[in-house]
Amino acid sequence: MTRKADPNDTAALAADLRQRIEDANYRYHVLDEPAIADLEYDRMMRELQAIEAAHPELATPDSPTQRVGAAPLGAFAPVRHRIPMLSLANAFTADEVRDFVRRIEQRLEVPDPVFSVEPKFDGLAISLRYENGVLVRGATRGDGETGEDVTPNLRTIKAIPLRLKGKGWPDVLEVRGEVYMPRAAFEKYNEAARESGGKVLVNPRNGAAGSVRMKDPAETAKRPLAFYAYAVGVVEGRTLPGSHSKTLAKFREWGLPVSALITWAGVSDAFADSINAAVPATSGDEKLVPSEASLPPLVYLAPAAPDTGVVAPVLLVVRIG
Repeated sequence: MTRKADPNDTAALAADLRQRIEDANYRYHVLDEPAIADLEYDRMMRELQAIEAAHPELATPDSPTQRVGAAPLGAFAPVRHRIPMLSLANAFTADEVRDFVRRIEQRLEVPDPVFSVEPKFDGLAISLRYENGVLVRGATRGDGETGEDVTPNLRTIKAIPLRLKGKGWPDVLEVRGEVYMPRAAFEKYNEAARESGGKVLVNPRNGAAGSVRMKDPAETAKRPLAFYAYAVGVVEGRTLPGSHSKTLAKFREWGLPVSALITWAGVSDAFADSINAAVPATSGDEKLVPSEASLPPLVYLAPAAPDTGVVAPVLLVVRIG
């Protein structure tokens, strides 16, 4: 039914629809707790699109209608990372892990550090820049020093908030994380591609990386991409909590998806056992470990215990199994 309202009422209606749609996206793609039926979601989206078409001055850059619709990209513009996006170190034995811990203890002067134990997602590392809570730029890791501006493509991923929720975020916040393709979604996409004679993706990792770097954002939007935040880059205008765990908790408050498998572990001679206990063997569950099921579980360690307030400059990847 068409609503008749003066411009002020229309503006309020558009704002309400934007909020309700983004809340639905957050509940579906971040919390995995859908709150409304697909039909109602589509109805709200169509109503908002109609309002913004009739009143272009009411369209905002962070509107959910703006996730798809940018013109195809030419060459990707370079983005220089003010704080380099470093690669992760590897450890394959308990001795290598203990050496890593000794370096952390010496560098940070923290005895017996407690580590954040987190899944290592197999996709494409990206950086998201928020200014006053609004997503203004998204870039790939590239070589760690310079990446590529893929903002229009990243805006199509519904797990990435176009505007942060809540309050208290810094004036500038750079969120780092991984775009990935869940295995079930990867297999469903390939099944449909085979039936239609389309291009089949080689594996979830290449599928995610290639999707983010497509020239047409409308094509990226067709790929079943997801996102997890796991680190922070540039911060201006406000300080974040002094520990890694509390920073990730803030990410959750602000509507950014963070893995539910994150836990804590100390390092001892029984280190592998503590890791296996902290991160269950979930390589067959695409919702928990979205990399290839044939790979052994990966975790990375961030020495940032909630009771020490330590934020570590180094991460370590441990391959279990």
